[in-house]
Amino acid sequence: MPYRSPVDEIRFVLDHVVGFDAVAGTGKFAEATPDMAEAILTEAGRFMDQVLAPLQRIGDQQGSVLENGVVRTPDGFRDAYAEMAAGGWMGASADPEHGGMGLPLSLTNAVNEFMNGACLSFGLKPLMTQGQIEALEAHASDELKALYLPRLTSGEWGATMNLTEPQAGTDLGALRTRADPNGDGSHAITGQKIYISWGDHDLTENISHLVLARLPDAPAGSKGISLFLVPKFLPNPDGTPGARNDLRVVSLEHKLGLHASPTCVMDYSGATGWMVGQPNGGLAAMFTMMNNARLGVGTQGVGVAEAAYQHALAHAQERRQGRSVIIDYPDVRRMLATMKAEIFAARSICMACAAAIDMQHATGEADWAARAALLTPIAKAFGTDIGNEVAQTGIQVWGGMGVIEETGAAQFARDIRVSTIYEGTNGIQAMDLVGRKMADGGEAAFRLLDEVEAAAEAARGRAPDLAEPLWQAAETLREATEWLLGQPAEDRDAGAVPYLRAFARVLGAHYHLAAAQAAPGSGRARLARFYIGRMLPEHQGLLAQLRDGAAPVMAVTANDLEA
Repeated sequence: MPYRSPVDEIRFVLDHVVGFDAVAGTGKFAEATPDMAEAILTEAGRFMDQVLAPLQRIGDQQGSVLENGVVRTPDGFRDAYAEMAAGGWMGASADPEHGGMGLPLSLTNAVNEFMNGACLSFGLKPLMTQGQIEALEAHASDELKALYLPRLTSGEWGATMNLTEPQAGTDLGALRTRADPNGDGSHAITGQKIYISWGDHDLTENISHLVLARLPDAPAGSKGISLFLVPKFLPNPDGTPGARNDLRVVSLEHKLGLHASPTCVMDYSGATGWMVGQPNGGLAAMFTMMNNARLGVGTQGVGVAEAAYQHALAHAQERRQGRSVIIDYPDVRRMLATMKAEIFAARSICMACAAAIDMQHATGEADWAARAALLTPIAKAFGTDIGNEVAQTGIQVWGGMGVIEETGAAQFARDIRVSTIYEGTNGIQAMDLVGRKMADGGEAAFRLLDEVEAAAEAARGRAPDLAEPLWQAAETLREATEWLLGQPAEDRDAGAVPYLRAFARVLGAHYHLAAAQAAPGSGRARLARFYIGRMLPEHQGLLAQLRDGAAPVMAVTANDLEA
């Protein structure tokens, strides 16, 4: 069965689960009416289904290749990119001053989910551009904005982010790339970067690299990192690409999946770049790009999970074993129901995060900023975990044919595997949640739990079998959070991953309850019952792991692990 963008599902989540009406009710996003949202989602779905989805297998089989110093993309990618750029999708949420649509991130996030489900390798390309647009809007000089933003927004130029070096992954403070002043306001960038998604390609006439580097007098560690804009071709005075800059692709990584998405080793040999933001303020500027990229990666997990689910469902409806198609067998039905329920929970968390970011931008209120910050690591980690789990379950539904490449089931698992690693591993996301995101004494978490408990209280009369377990789970999570706040960093970190998962379980149940309340007696209510009965109880075991602390983990010695 070909992939179909879940337009109706997204509309339901926006309208009945995450409160998109509040976003549309702000002055900033007043034009995001129901009719406009419907038109955006419908047209985006058509494009993804008809143009991008056919590239999924082609991209996997052909891959991108490095030829004579230039990366060549698979058949069909250039035409698809040109059509996407012409449709304005690259700058969907960008400032209209520079040619963007100015759409809420909620809608852009939905469009990105469709894109990721249709062809994740392709979907990585616009994500890089969207993130760079946001970073430049927030931190670049007026001159850089005027030159780069219109071309990035139109899709005429591409974009990357260059953080990682061979010796500096999660620990960015260890990076060594240098930025030496040229005396004319520009800098000479020298160093090597690895894992650069879409670091080179033949889709656009120029590529704008955001590169982290050190000034000569920079302090050691992460406090001495600055951010630079380094184009592949130096722009002429009229903005057209001019001379080739001193940078090149050394090689492409040979990866488990995402074969059409070129992952480059980049070498900068005194390349000319211009500072973005303040000296030694590079991480703050880059994190503007990375935070929403983390939501984008969580949405990658949801998109691939949706595609893998559709693929497995179609097979289960057609494949016969004995007298019945396999969807009639209880265990296959269990697997499919689990996939669908998990996707709904992860999608709702990601869309709630996007809505909170929209409300932060529209109102400037600190509470919305705190809500967005709290949900970001949960959206990234849970979304990508579910993407991996659903893709693996899809293979199981297919049985032996699931590991045969021609069926396409394995590609979903191969492509989405890296998502739990890049943009900050899921373990780092969890430690961020129990660390920096709790620096407010847990206020943002407790406000969210107040809303969960209030919704459960309101639903007790109509759906006690759903509301009561949710209320109890939220209260248990509240108590665990209070306990967490009193623990040293080592104990927090040791229990961070199960705590994040438990938080996601409770939020997933909260959003399932909202769906059941909006459509009582429907399949949504039955799916909510399935999730709350089967998946929500996991939070108890997860929180027990949290309370076990670091001692039992660290008591297992290095010698024990080698035995």
